[in-house]
Amino acid sequence: MTDHLDDAIGRRRTFAIVSHPDAGKTTLTEHLLLYGGAIQLAGTVKARKAARHATSDWMELEKERGISVTSSVMQFHYRDHVLNLLDTPGHGDFSEDTYRTLTAVDSALMVIDAARGVEERTIKLMEVCRLRATPIITFVNKLDREGRDPLDLMDEVERVLGMVCTPMTWPIGMGSRLRGILDLVTGQVRLFTARGGERADAGELLPDIDDPRLAEVMQPGEYEALREEVQLVREASLPFDLESYRRGELTPVYFGSALNNFGVQELLAAVVAHAPSPTPQATETRQVAPTEPAFSGFVFKIQANMDPAHRDRIAFLRICSGAFERGMKVRNVRLGRQLALHNALTFMAGEREGAQEAVAGDILGIHTHGNVRIGDSFTGGEALKFVGIPDFAPELFRRARLKDPLRSKALHKGLDQLAEEGATQLFRPLISNDLILGAVGVLQFEVAAYRLRSEYGVECQFDAVNVATARWVSCPDARKFDEFRRRCEANLAEDANGELVYLAPTMVNLQLTVERWPEVTFAATREH
Repeated sequence: MTDHLDDAIGRRRTFAIVSHPDAGKTTLTEHLLLYGGAIQLAGTVKARKAARHATSDWMELEKERGISVTSSVMQFHYRDHVLNLLDTPGHGDFSEDTYRTLTAVDSALMVIDAARGVEERTIKLMEVCRLRATPIITFVNKLDREGRDPLDLMDEVERVLGMVCTPMTWPIGMGSRLRGILDLVTGQVRLFTARGGERADAGELLPDIDDPRLAEVMQPGEYEALREEVQLVREASLPFDLESYRRGELTPVYFGSALNNFGVQELLAAVVAHAPSPTPQATETRQVAPTEPAFSGFVFKIQANMDPAHRDRIAFLRICSGAFERGMKVRNVRLGRQLALHNALTFMAGEREGAQEAVAGDILGIHTHGNVRIGDSFTGGEALKFVGIPDFAPELFRRARLKDPLRSKALHKGLDQLAEEGATQLFRPLISNDLILGAVGVLQFEVAAYRLRSEYGVECQFDAVNVATARWVSCPDARKFDEFRRRCEANLAEDANGELVYLAPTMVNLQLTVERWPEVTFAATREH
């Protein structure tokens, strides 16, 4: 049994795709699924109407706007490996969801637009990856359009993101001059053919750069220039080092066009060959190795109403050790209760299926009715608390105003369930009946209003409120804390988990309050 478990875990690859908006992340996701046989036809987000298309953007708003605003989980098989792909929001207003998703993966795939290079959102996401030393594979997308010089792009990655770049493939031309890509490891050349969503092989494969077929498809002078460029690249680039990559110090770089299914096959092979299998996870007391026989895992995301017909709530659980079997009993460490996992789900592409078994590295969906929170640890019995899954203080605040007072109960239910997901935070002031929503980006309020209307039948708008920032407050001295509560009651609220929060009208007010109450801790982050 142990050998079987070790082998199954060794064949898992759990990774996230991250990028700036519009870099082609969702299109790349579709073609990765296409190669894994999880879908039969790839299409752009806005044209995704056929049942065979990928469903990484499952929310109607995402399909309308052509952006991802939630993280999606998709499992598929490639060769003899099982890949768990987590597609993250590209929009910066949903950075918290992305951050928590990155706690649940062992590596990341960074997508860069060949014309725009390293953009603001990419920089912020890579900062998170580097804090966790997450291994990163880079994919330079949109070669079918005119873009920047590949050497300049790699230089920018090294300069801005602080990682050594090792090119693994190399573009032969770009835009209208794109002829193919050269595999710098095997020496093979794949010729470019615009294919869109076809399942056919991604271009004719030549054994090496000396094949006369390559010179035939190139313009006079291009072939000689290519040979000189390749020689320069080989001399100037450091060789790929697996250990440096897995420490997050080096990124292998691949080039292609996701829209044309070009260069994707080489990228997917790299994920299988180089990305780490499930890695140890930290708890408050020890490191948990994935090959430990006892089951353990943590919840990194909760999503309400993935199936509008059933108004369900799904908690996404990353398995950290051991194996899952349908119907097994696990312990919610926070609650100290046992839970039988009879109806756990796996996510094959966008389809939900009943999970029969799963191992460390896999993602399970657990039905919840409000008794499971982000950050909850589940074990076979040991009192483990996995760490590193935080909430951040919101930067924007709005007061919820209901248009129909008779829908008050539905509003409370909707806001509570949306707050469980962690993208927005709900605060209830101690001295009023206001409902204040906090977020890190304006688009979150638009999404909240959209979902309240479409999923809960509530027409609600969000008005400005006199709150500049929020801090979670605590104090070891109960007497002092009670005095603080009495004197500062006008600025205190409870979050969705019942934790006490100070809502400051200005940053100056917060600074003065911190100085007046040195015994009280004002925290900008709160770990689940």
